[in-house]
Amino acid sequence: MDDDLVFLKILEIEFLQHGDFDIETYETGELCLNNLSNNPDVIILDFHLDGVNKKAINGLETLDKIKQLSPAIPVIMLSSQDKIDVAISCMHHKAFDYIVKSETAFLRLQKAIETIFKYQKMEKELNWFIDRM
Repeated sequence: MDDDLVFLKILEIEFLQHGDFDIETYETGELCLNNLSNNPDVIILDFHLDGVNKKAINGLETLDKIKQLSPAIPVIMLSSQDKIDVAISCMHHKAFDYIVKSETAFLRLQKAIETIFKYQKMEKELNWFIDRM
């Protein structure tokens, strides 16, 4: 989710063209939280979500609430902020990754999502093996 509607649409188009994804987009953290019951495989979350609606909760607050409600859902933080302290803060709040909006952001998002899916597959295989012991 992203409050930059143009960037949000570009991401949606890129993922639809380059992958087999079902995509839902939301302009605010509140809308995302209201739809967590859809059980997404991954959430891409903008650090600044209060750009359009100043009363909306920001990305870090949304991340915290996602982790309270659905701690297993991996969240990738996306931001135009290239400050290391912002990235570190997101990681301390249990983000899976932090990606700066740039010309390589989509490729980095693809790699992060591939990594998430590999981890999830390994976890399922390990659980299957443990169940058989």
